[in-house]
This record gives sequence, structure tokens and C-alpha cells, in this order.
Amino acid sequence: MEFSFASRSSKLLSSHLNRVNKEQRQSSFISLAEELPAEEFFPIKRLGEAARKVLSSDPSVLQYGEPEGYAPLRSWISEDWKQRRGMQTAADQILLTTGTQQAIDLITRLLVDTGDSVVVENPTSPGCLQVLEMQGADIIAVENDLEGILPDCLEAQFQRAKPKLLFAAPSFSNPTGILWSLERRKAVLELCRKYEVLIIEDDSYGELHFGTEEAAACFSESYPALYALDVMDGGNQVLYIGSFSKTIAPALRTGWAVGDKTLIKGMSSLKQMADWQSSPMNQQILYHLLHESSFRWKDHLALLNREYEVRLKLMLELLKRPGFKEVKYHPPSGGMYLWIQLPNGLSSEALLRASIRRGVAFLPGSRCSPGKQTDEYIRINFSRPGREELLLGMNLISEAIQEFTARR
Repeated sequence: MEFSFASRSSKLLSSHLNRVNKEQRQSSFISLAEELPAEEFFPIKRLGEAARKVLSSDPSVLQYGEPEGYAPLRSWISEDWKQRRGMQTAADQILLTTGTQQAIDLITRLLVDTGDSVVVENPTSPGCLQVLEMQGADIIAVENDLEGILPDCLEAQFQRAKPKLLFAAPSFSNPTGILWSLERRKAVLELCRKYEVLIIEDDSYGELHFGTEEAAACFSESYPALYALDVMDGGNQVLYIGSFSKTIAPALRTGWAVGDKTLIKGMSSLKQMADWQSSPMNQQILYHLLHESSFRWKDHLALLNREYEVRLKLMLELLKRPGFKEVKYHPPSGGMYLWIQLPNGLSSEALLRASIRRGVAFLPGSRCSPGKQTDEYIRINFSRPGREELLLGMNLISEAIQEFTARR
């Protein structure tokens, strides 16, 4: 039979990632497109020990769990925030989710009706855009600079569209890697309070920051989460979203949302309709790893940051080659991506097609804004590929760019 898909599903079915995944079945294919950490830094031995301990202790670990998530892990997150980042929150304000994507989906379904206006950064996460499109939101993209969203542009849209939500990633956003300044964070928070707009703060990459040990030690003081700034003043203007996918392992599928108890209760009710709860077994394994094993969480984060900074530096060296002489970029100080502006007149979608034929892929910027407003950019992941993959992949992209520029 012929299937009649919902109109909002068409973009998902034609996603470039479907094509990239198909190409990846070839052993020689190199993907710089995905949102993946490096497998060699997964704490496999420690996770194995934690799994054996959890599975041998009590058969109830394989039973259904609490819809809100494993209570000891929620308490651990609350205490870790307090100790390392000075963020005050209670365990009953935390909902464990199947990654940050589910948290975004739950809050969108809870608050957004078809036609409601929602503001996003321009550019923003492709996953966030897909959720909002499926919900039928009126997506408004607001420009930013290297310090974050431009307050004047944001206020103008607040006055014009009266949106319900602002989706933002102040610390090393996907795809740009921008780190908002403290002044910009305060300005955006103040505007959202003035116009009563709820902020959805995605901090998936906030732990991945580069530089000296001294800078890392005071990072949360210099660049506090919007949630921390809000709670400090007794507010409830921010729903914070975090994840262990980028720092421990994606397969554990453990993220969380923190915010006003009314929002957490509503998201929990929707989650029960979707999957009842995220894997309680995975959550208990993760808790054992973080709380009871010899695994050192701070040392692990320091390792990731050192290694990812090395890979970023390698990519920046590769961008000095002649094939990239017309591209523009701003090196990020954290995260997993480099956001590159292509030579004038070159489309990211056209370059992707040429690159796939050579055996390499990246994320076209057209997927990172409504209406393909950023089609002249590409996003490249530097965290997962090894040295040889980066060398070859960047060389192949350079060749594809030269193919287009030679025609001018």
C-alpha cells in the first residue's frame, strides 16, 4: 500500500543524515558530520565494573523504575552542581531523560501549540529545529555575534512576535561553538524576565572547555549557566538541560532537565506516555560509576578537554592549506565543532554532494537555521575523528572546494 505521511514528517524522511549513514557502511567513508565524542575515551573498563556490580546486587535493577529517574543519580547531579558549579537545585526538580533531545521534545510538546512563536539562535541545533518543526511552531531565528545573541534584535522579536520560549546554548553552542559573555548572559536573562519568555538552556557541551587548568577551575564563575544566574535571584525563568552523552558515553542515553517543579511534573507526565522511564539499569550503572567506583569524574573531564583541544589545533593547522584560503572561521574555546564560512557563492548542500562522492561528509549549514539562512556555512566535528581521518577528510573537503572555486 501507499503510505500517507504527515506533512511535518517530510523533512525527517529526506534528512541528509539518512544519506550519510548509508554511505558510512563503506569502510573507507569518513564522517565529520555527526555529533559524536571519541570512543577511545569512553571509560569502558570502569563501566564494565559498574555494570557487573549493579547486575549482581539485586534483580530489581531489571524492573521498571521511577518515571522521574533513579533517585540517587538525581541526588548526585544536584550535589555535583552545588560543589563544582555553585548551582543550587533539589533532586525533585530534576527529570532524567533519554538524552537532551528527549528533554527538548518533552518541553516543546508541553508548552508549544501549533502556530506559537519560539525564538532560537541563528544558527541553532538541527535536532532542536526538527522538534519545533514537528510541533508546528513559528520558528524565529535571532542573530548573534561572538558574545551571544544580540539583545536589541532579541527585544525587537519579543515585542513583535510575543514568543513562548527561547532556545539557547550559551556555552559552546551547536553548531558555532560560541561562548556567551557574562554581560550577554545577564542581558538576555533580563529581557526574558521583562517579556515573560521561558528560556530552554541546552548545556550539552558546557563541560568541554579548553585552555589552562586555572581557567577551567573558574569557568563556572566566569561563565555561569543562565539557570544559576536565575536561581541566584530566586527566579524560575530557565529550564536547564544537560547530558552525559558527550562526556561519558552516548549509549547510556542519560540526560536531564532541571527547572520549576511544575514544568518537571508536566514533562514527567508526558514522558510516561512516551516510554514510562529511561533505562533504570543504565542510570544505576552510571550512578555507580560516578559515586562508588574509583572513576574520577573531574580527571576524566580534564582528559577530554586536553585531547579535544589537540584535535581542534590539528584541524586549525589543516585549514591553513591552500584549498581553504577563502574560508572564514572563529576558533572555539570549547565544544566539539568548528563552524566554517565557505567561499562566496558556494552552497553547503552542493559542497556536501561533491564531498560525499569523494568519501567524506560534514553537516551543511542549511540544516541549522529555518529557511536555509546559513547555507554558506558548514559544521565539522573534530572530537571523534582520529588524526589520519582528520587529515584525509579535510584534504578531501579541500579538493571539493577547489572544484567549485576553479569554475569561477
